[in-house]
Amino acid sequence: MPKTAKAKKKVSKPKAKVVSKTSKTAAKVVFKGPVKISKTYIPKETEKYMCEKHKVYFRIRLTEWKKELIKANNEALYNGSMDDNNISADIVDQANSYIDSNVEMKAINRQIKLISEIDKALRRIREDTYGYCLDTAEPIGLKRLMARPVAKYTITAQEKHEKDEKVHADD
Repeated sequence: MPKTAKAKKKVSKPKAKVVSKTSKTAAKVVFKGPVKISKTYIPKETEKYMCEKHKVYFRIRLTEWKKELIKANNEALYNGSMDDNNISADIVDQANSYIDSNVEMKAINRQIKLISEIDKALRRIREDTYGYCLDTAEPIGLKRLMARPVAKYTITAQEKHEKDEKVHADD
């Protein structure tokens, strides 16, 4: 991800927290301000898992990744449309051009699917389910999320899914 010269702070939505509740009085509610993190912040194992700082960090990371993918796709599509003007009479050159454009379109399609996965991960952050396995509801783990921010399953559950896919693909 590109780095800027200044370390900007990102914020999240304020959360309400019930401080105390007694039988004779109404609940006392204290509003926490938006969570701020620096550009250099990295989630730590010592912090509470999927605390507000973690959510803000992953929301920023996913959003920036999505922007980069969209920009790359737009550039590839624009450059690909510019290459169409180079039509050659040579059959080998035409075949080579076709293969190149086919490979590029497959890469763009993979990136479009990844953008969809990023959108789903951002939705899970909003719903407070991000970072937990969709099958077992166990924590996925910070190391895995740092390596693959769109991860939906723990490593064990992911291996099971891949094994099931392989079995069904053989049918």
